[in-house]
Amino acid sequence: MARDRILSAGQPAPDDDPIRSPAKKSPIDEALRPTRLKDVVGQRGVVERLEITVDAAKKRKEGLPHILFDGPPGVGKTTLATVLPNEIGSKVLFTSGPALNSPKEILPFLTNIGERDVLFIDEIHRLPKAVEEFIYPAMEDYRVDIVIGEGLGARTVSLPLKKFTLIGATTRSGMLSGPFRDRFKVQHHLEFYSPEELTTILNVNARKLGLTLAPEAAVELAGRSRGTPRIANSHLYWSRDYATSRSDGQVTLKTAREALAMQEVDEEGLDKRDRQYLETLIRVFGGGPTGVEALAATMNTAVDTLSEEVEPYLLRREFIVRTPRGRRATTRAFTHLNIHPPKDLLGDSGLLF
Repeated sequence: MARDRILSAGQPAPDDDPIRSPAKKSPIDEALRPTRLKDVVGQRGVVERLEITVDAAKKRKEGLPHILFDGPPGVGKTTLATVLPNEIGSKVLFTSGPALNSPKEILPFLTNIGERDVLFIDEIHRLPKAVEEFIYPAMEDYRVDIVIGEGLGARTVSLPLKKFTLIGATTRSGMLSGPFRDRFKVQHHLEFYSPEELTTILNVNARKLGLTLAPEAAVELAGRSRGTPRIANSHLYWSRDYATSRSDGQVTLKTAREALAMQEVDEEGLDKRDRQYLETLIRVFGGGPTGVEALAATMNTAVDTLSEEVEPYLLRREFIVRTPRGRRATTRAFTHLNIHPPKDLLGDSGLLF
């Protein structure tokens, strides 16, 4: 069973395999993901440091050290984790933190992994404490300790492991305990992409798809992709479908704008839910300040959805600010929604008080 779950790097898992890349859920990412470090666009500082790590491992004829990638969703953590095994000619096993509820569920991965192979754990910050502590000796000493029996007759058996590499990916590195985080000898933070980098990615992926993408259309799609390749690729696929259905199959600037308008993605990259958030904050709460719980209740949306999915981009683009009293809209938000901010609420900084 374990042998069937070990995949060559870059090889998609079969549909009936319970252990697969998180990207298997997204045919978009799977089809367009690069397979070597030299093909990765963006994250140049991280890629250059990884190239040194890979080169050093090859020269020493060793496996890679344990690596932790953190950063926002969709910026390439899984891509890099998939690419690295290709660089050293090893295999990779995939799982995720939420799938490992107890030590016994990670044990088959550890005992069946090969020398210098990679175990990739997505959402590693969601590992239960018991599983995290079970991994400690596996990461440091390449062994696992198993308790056999109960009570006075119990005994501990230490099982040796092959020298493997653990690669973890997380969007919330602060949730990892200090001792766990310190066991990753290589740690890299991934940032959002620039519009120019996203434009390059879109042009490369359009060629992979055999799609004619006008240069100005690539710029338009990149500018509305929130600095995230995953979103850019999603826009590319949708524009291709729209062009095939409503036009001649070529994505021109006009076609790209029409496709994104149908998806209700505006020129700032805001979607319908983003605008609903801003409209609720401004029209219902007068621009704030107000708590996220009140916003969520008014929008009939979960608090976590707003705080983890909606607010980060609005904060980054300065549509809102967080204050000790709650969320507050900026003049930029009023302008974007074509709502004139009340003069008596404006301060010298342009923020609402």
